Amino acid sequence: MPASRYTVSDVMTHTAVAIGREASYKEIVELMHQWKVSAVPVLEGEGRVVGVVSEADLLPKEEFRRTEPALPEQLEEASKAGAVLAEELMSSPAITVHPDAPVAEAARIMARKHVKRLPVVNALGMLEGVVSRSDLLKVFLRPDEELEEEIRRSVLADLAPGVTLEFAVLDGVVTLRGPLRDRALVPLLARAIRAVEGVVDVRMELAGKESTDTADTADSTIAA
Repeated sequence: MPASRYTVSDVMTHTAVAIGREASYKEIVELMHQWKVSAVPVLEGEGRVVGVVSEADLLPKEEFRRTEPALPEQLEEASKAGAVLAEELMSSPAITVHPDAPVAEAARIMARKHVKRLPVVNALGMLEGVVSRSDLLKVFLRPDEELEEEIRRSVLADLAPGVTLEFAVLDGVVTLRGPLRDRALVPLLARAIRAVEGVVDVRMELAGKESTDTADTADSTIAA
């Protein structure tokens, strides 16, 4: 049985604050302040996302209030200093993600594009919600008992059938102990356990290796 696959729809905020193309600079700032968000999607028609206005799009008005851009790469940024409407301020096309995308994919997009929030859109580009960095961290709120059950059911039963191993989960850290003759399974087990959403780290103490984990844990003996 495959491990659970948390998707963006599992963690995203379904009620999203959004604006239209004609929203004013001050209106956007007020909305961000009111809802404590760092960016808002810009919609047109019945809800299609056409861009995003972020704090970075708003800051040039203050940054270039009294100075001119000193570097060529600042010209595009400085052009937003005179903008007053969302359609002039927004970054377009918007960087978005689909609701069925894995949480890890959303995290990679945020890291690669240096953004804190992503509009979540369906196949037609219609807004369904917003996912933020803090939303992606929700998977680490899963209880240790839930992680333990999934590892037992979806990892050990598949990769190490018939092998008796011990493992414990404490604060999201999984420690696996016991004799394992097939050493080729070690990296496979580590990779599969680490892929379980909510696992913080994996410690492999197999084939008679002495345990270095002195934490007071309740070990579970598993006949996978």
